Amino acid sequence: MEEDFDSGESGASATFPTQASSLRKNGFVMLKGRPCKIVDMSTSKTGKHGHAKVHLVGIDIFTGKKYEDLCPSTHNMNVPHVNRKDYQAVCINDDFLTLMDDTGNTRDDLRLPEGDLGKEIEKRVQNGDEFYVTVLLALGEEQVISTKAGSN
Repeated sequence: MEEDFDSGESGASATFPTQASSLRKNGFVMLKGRPCKIVDMSTSKTGKHGHAKVHLVGIDIFTGKKYEDLCPSTHNMNVPHVNRKDYQAVCINDDFLTLMDDTGNTRDDLRLPEGDLGKEIEKRVQNGDEFYVTVLLALGEEQVISTKAGSN
């Protein structure tokens, strides 16, 4: 099998190191190998061995699962590169969304989200509403995370 290294991304470029003490609430961080949004963090006082500890609580940006981690404030944590992009929702075929970007290109490789968000998107498409979905991309994973009204 021939491998094509030009188009692939190495896992290393999907994240960048940041000192734990400089992370902030509502920022992003990798916890237990998953891209998370920081919902709570606290720093403990320096202990007898000299390191203050940072306690991080994050919610996985794709699954909503909660993760926690404790690390020395001087240690580097990986922060995922997170991109957001808005697409106009066009239609739904076999649980896959057809989406159009601002240049008129369409894509149909994203699955309709589960739960209330998926039901909302389905209802709005059936009603013929003009609306946009926000897609989050991190570490090669993409997912629709929200909707917003059209420009009219």
